[in-house]
Amino acid sequence: MIYDCAIIGGGPAGLNAALVLGRARRNVALFDHNKPRNAVTHASHGFLTRDGVTPAEFRRVAYEEVLKYPLVEHHPVEVTDIRKLNAGFLISTHEGEQIQARKLLFASGLQETLPDIPGVRNLYGKSLFYCPYCDGWELRDKSLFVLFDHPRVFHLAKLLYNWSRDLIVCTNGPGILTNEQKQILASRDIVVSEQSVSAFHGSDGKLRLVEFTDGSRIERTGGFIAPKWVPRAGFQQELGYAVNDLGGILTDEMGKSTVPGLFAAGEVTTGFPSQLIVAAAAGSIAAASINLELTEEAFSS
Repeated sequence: MIYDCAIIGGGPAGLNAALVLGRARRNVALFDHNKPRNAVTHASHGFLTRDGVTPAEFRRVAYEEVLKYPLVEHHPVEVTDIRKLNAGFLISTHEGEQIQARKLLFASGLQETLPDIPGVRNLYGKSLFYCPYCDGWELRDKSLFVLFDHPRVFHLAKLLYNWSRDLIVCTNGPGILTNEQKQILASRDIVVSEQSVSAFHGSDGKLRLVEFTDGSRIERTGGFIAPKWVPRAGFQQELGYAVNDLGGILTDEMGKSTVPGLFAAGEVTTGFPSQLIVAAAAGSIAAASINLELTEEAFSS
């Protein structure tokens, strides 16, 4: 059997693409080995009708809806190899399974690496976050700590001021903010620290103290940090697709990559995290583009 489309990744982009293609009566093989990036998150926000849903519940409901369509198959395995064929792709899995598909959609998201600071893993997704739009409301009016060693910390600090006026911004070293930017933040009573953080302290997922390398400590109840993200795509050498400046798969507005028949949607294209609703929309657009291409090919043969 040759599938119309193979989808790599079962996040919001991949699942929404599978839903659209299943409703279009396309044979779909959805590969998802259940390692979502947002598994540590206590709740996801900003998705209309699903605001506050846990990632596990989101996946449960999504799969329940997607697999109602008989032509969508869930393959809970890891893809280990992909080869471009004359008319499609050959996908191999860790278990030795091989399937062939006319079209391929990457919706595999990002690989996330947290700062190598003691205490981060116990607090991340509970009182330390990265996206103000996802979790700013829950931390409103609390004493917040912002750790980001990039010039974008200036924008982040201004943004977080909408949720809390009690902000300490740490650049983890000097030279990140200009004197003018420091003055602008100080005019709003936003404290800037250039010290390096040595540890986060807390219990039950709740931040209590931030410790610096000089031994000093400050009390905080929540905060925002900046993990490092790498698109979880792989197979660039085998497939030869182009990438953007952040390493994401380069696509047009409809999700088409530079390789015929290869599409991508969601965070694997942008190289940075997005809200669930944005990734799901990208999956829907790519699915419609795939279905259109399959339709045109059927009428041209």
